[in-house]
Amino acid sequence: MHLTQNRYSLRFALPLLVGGLLFAPAAQGGAQNYQPLSASVRGVLHRAVSDRAASASVFGSQQEADTWLGNMSHRIEKRIPDAASRMDFLRTAHYEAKRAGLDPQLVLGLIEVESGFRKYAVSSAGARGYMQVMPFWVKEIGAKGHNLFHLRTNLRYGCAILRHYLDMENGDLYRALGRYNGSLGKPEYPNLVRAAWHKYGDTARRTDIPKGKQFAAS
Repeated sequence: MHLTQNRYSLRFALPLLVGGLLFAPAAQGGAQNYQPLSASVRGVLHRAVSDRAASASVFGSQQEADTWLGNMSHRIEKRIPDAASRMDFLRTAHYEAKRAGLDPQLVLGLIEVESGFRKYAVSSAGARGYMQVMPFWVKEIGAKGHNLFHLRTNLRYGCAILRHYLDMENGDLYRALGRYNGSLGKPEYPNLVRAAWHKYGDTARRTDIPKGKQFAAS
């Protein structure tokens, strides 16, 4: 799926603070500051991250599901050794990515860079979980009881936020990743995510990244 395709009406404004992980050497830190949200944007975001269980699979067929889950399971087996936990993670990541109009393999690449697939990763800035979401966003747009160490909650917040940044940047993944990480204009973090994304399939070879945007130092 192209990143600019089918944006699922998740068009909103939300900054995210993601920090360098204390427990994941490969994680990248950022220093993005909180920006106040309008009441209307806050309402949209609250609905987007509300803690509803996945209602149905978004795979096109059982064969597609088996193929994707099998391939991705093999790739992250060392990261999440327990088979049941690994399958739960992959199904959730696929669902939340598709729900937000994202490529699931991109989300896996981002998680690898952000947390190294560590569910309980905590950054020096206090960002939490697989996609490194700052706790104050629960108070700002979530609901009491949202736990950022909960698999689905963490991935839902993270995917919704990345979708917003892609919309803000008109599909420019380089700039969207910079905003997500708080390092807009610097190539290191987008380069790392793109390299990790590439490992999970051939998606990163496609033309999802607008022409003229380079994942390299200028």
